Parts: sequence; C-alpha cells; structure tokens
Amino acid sequence: MTPQLQQAIRLLQLSSLELQAEIQEALETNPLLDVEEDYDYDENNSQRKEDDQASRDISQLENQDIPEDLPVDTKWEDMYDNQHVSSIGSAPMGDSDMERDNQDESGDTLQQHLLWQMRLTHFTEAEEAIATTIIDSVEDDGYLKTTLEDIQQSLGEEFADTELDEIETVLHRIQHFDPVGVAARDLRECLLIQLRVYEANGLPHMDQLRELVDKHLDTLAKRDYAQIKRALKVSDDELTDLVRSIQLLNPRPGSLIQTNNTEYIVPDVYARRFKGQWQLSLNPDNAPRLQIAEHYAQLINRADNSAENTYLKNNLQEARWFLKSLQSRNETLLRVTEAIIERQKDFLDHGEEAMKPLVLADIAEAVEMHESTISRVTTRKYLHTPRGIFELKYFFSSHVSTDAGGECSATAIRAIIKKLVAAENPRKPLSDSKIADILGEQGINVARRTIAKYRETLAIAPSNERKRLV
Repeated sequence: MTPQLQQAIRLLQLSSLELQAEIQEALETNPLLDVEEDYDYDENNSQRKEDDQASRDISQLENQDIPEDLPVDTKWEDMYDNQHVSSIGSAPMGDSDMERDNQDESGDTLQQHLLWQMRLTHFTEAEEAIATTIIDSVEDDGYLKTTLEDIQQSLGEEFADTELDEIETVLHRIQHFDPVGVAARDLRECLLIQLRVYEANGLPHMDQLRELVDKHLDTLAKRDYAQIKRALKVSDDELTDLVRSIQLLNPRPGSLIQTNNTEYIVPDVYARRFKGQWQLSLNPDNAPRLQIAEHYAQLINRADNSAENTYLKNNLQEARWFLKSLQSRNETLLRVTEAIIERQKDFLDHGEEAMKPLVLADIAEAVEMHESTISRVTTRKYLHTPRGIFELKYFFSSHVSTDAGGECSATAIRAIIKKLVAAENPRKPLSDSKIADILGEQGINVARRTIAKYRETLAIAPSNERKRLV
C-alpha cells in the first residue's frame, strides 16, 4: 500500500472536525499549501481609497495646532463621579465586562452550586467540614449513596469525635438547599423533602400525599391503582389528583443543575429537493478550498539538488498528494451518499415507516467499492435532510420478510412501534404480543421477542409500566 493510498484512506474515515484539524496541520507544516481566496477588485479598490482618505484626514489633524483647553458641554463630575454607582448585586462596568469575558460557559457543577450555598449559610467549623464531605459525596443525580458512617470516617482526626446525630443534622440542612431534595438517600426521602416544601405553599391533600409516598411508593411504581385506592380510601378522581401532584416532584433533583455543553452536529452533505429531484451537495464550510502556493512553486529549480530545493520539491509532492486525497474523499463521500439516497427516496418523501432494508454490501456493489470502504465513509458522516440530520449509518438496517414476499426494514418496524405506542390508550397500553398481532395484520411477521428488543432500543417501557391513571 503506497503512502498516497494510506493517506487517502485515513482522510476518508475522518469526521468533519477531524478533517478541519488535519487541514490546519497541513497548512502549518507545508509551505506549498495555501487557502484559495477570491478577491473582488472593485471592493478592494474602494476599500483602499477609503483607507487612503482616512490616512490623509489623520495627517491633516496631526498638522493642525490644537489648543490645550477645548470647550465642552459637560463637567468632569458629571462624567466620572457616578461611574461606580450600581444597583444591588451588580458590579462596576469594567468589572462586569471582565467577568463576562472570563465567564465559564460550562456552568457550575452540582457540587460547586451546593458549596456556594454552604458558604452563605451559618455553619461552625465542624459543621462546615461535615457539609463539605457530604457535598463531595453527592452523585450527579443528586442522591447521597455514601452512608453516614463512611462520612464520619472521612472527617479525619481533627473531627474524629463527631457524632452521627451531628452529621444527620447537617445533612437535613443541605437537603433543603437548591435544588430541594438534594443529598437524599433514596427516592422516598427525596420526595418527602419536596412535599414538605410544597406544604408551605398550600398544596392540597398533603396527608394523603405523604402517606402515598411514605407507604405505597412501590405500589405506585407498579401501577397497582386498585390497591392504592383501597389503602387510601379514595376515588378514581381523588387518586388522579394525587398522582398529578406526585408528578410535580422531581425524582432526580441533581438533573436541574446541567453541566454538559450542547454538542452541535455539522452535516457533511446536504440533500435538497429541486424540481422534483433530490440533489446532494457537500458542505462548503467543513473545509477551506486549498491550492498550491504558486509563489513557492515558482522557486523550484528542477535541475537544482540543493537542500532547500529538495525540501520544496518534497513539499510540493506532498501537497499534490494531499489535494488529490481530499478530492478523492469528497468524490467518494458524494458517490456513496447518492447511492444511499437512491435507495431511500421513500424515507425522504414519507418518513421512517417507508425506510427500506439496506446493508453495506448493497452500496458496495452499487459504487464498486469494498464494504470496508463503505463503512469508513458512512462512519461519523452526517446528511442534512428536510427531516433532520442523520448519520449515514442510520440508513442501513436489517430486514424482516412480509406475507407478500417483500421485505420491511427494522427501522420502519421501530417507527411503526413508536407510532402505535404514541397512539395507545394509556389506561390499556399495548402489550408486545398485541403489537406483534397488529403488525401481522399489516403483513409483517415479527416475533414477540423481536418486538421487545425493538421496544427496548426505543427506550419504551413495558406495557405494565406504561399504564397510566391519567
């Protein structure tokens, strides 16, 4: 395998971000590579005239005699006396600008958020050490998985005589920090803490809500509403109100403090409909257009074998290889994407339910390439369509035979399952067997176990967990 072919294969499997980094590195290390720049002569000429005029104006001002005292319509005191007067909680202009420049856009973590509140709360030195240890032990979802005994041992020799009751007291104070219910040891404790806060706001049926969470939380999780009604002696409407009130609570208080930055996907190829036909185009923003730097290329003397000339020759050859590899990558990406869209037009026109079965071998045969090449091209490459942005791998799926002798893709079956579940009666959700029967009526023979597998990949709960009272 030649170095040129190795480079072409390596570029082929890079994502758009990795390709940009590769191009930037090539521009920095190879003087024979340059970025194409399209200059508009009229615009540049006009800009030069404006710059020349500005330079002349400045020169004229510099040559003028300017008096030391110029008349002004304001006083010094009006301009500067009140510069640092600000509303409560705001900073001077310079400080706030500096804060904005140095702000961490990722936001505080849950631990940082809790530590900030701890510093605003009156704690003794021992209580602050306990609170810090507790906060460090809180998980990202807001729960405290560490036992009080472990926290006691973590305090060190300085606070070795700390009792468990003292740790429990500090824990209760932290549990009422924002978000309420943080540092709870289980779901029951978390919800009860939140109920105590809602009680102060006048939430109705508080006694029944507290009993429901305290004694019947497992029964509620199993959707056994009949047993709950008997235990609480409530009607269907009253139980509906209780369940709705429970749904107002947050079972994962730590999720309110988001620390993850949004990751945006940049598409590699655009699919647009023009005059009834789907047209593809590469994203021009993913990579700059490169060219050979003519200034350095003209310096090369073919008959000269000096070190400098040899260096330029080698870089010229590498630049040509790099440009050819980039062109090969773009052409291969377009060919493969065109072959995929040719077979998945129905998806673009009608949605996921019209997706056809497709495997790598089908595209490899169509474009006369090896399956491994198709796998490299479709990995971490994204297509922008009117229906959204999809990885090219998304268009490949296995198939299931139909009664009519045709084939139905797994993606289409998952879309049908998702649609059936979305339209089901929440009081009587569809079981996997029932979904299999419905698909069978449409001519798609799928086993119940296959339905369960597809349902799990869609993160859809079983029918007994999807049952709702409201």
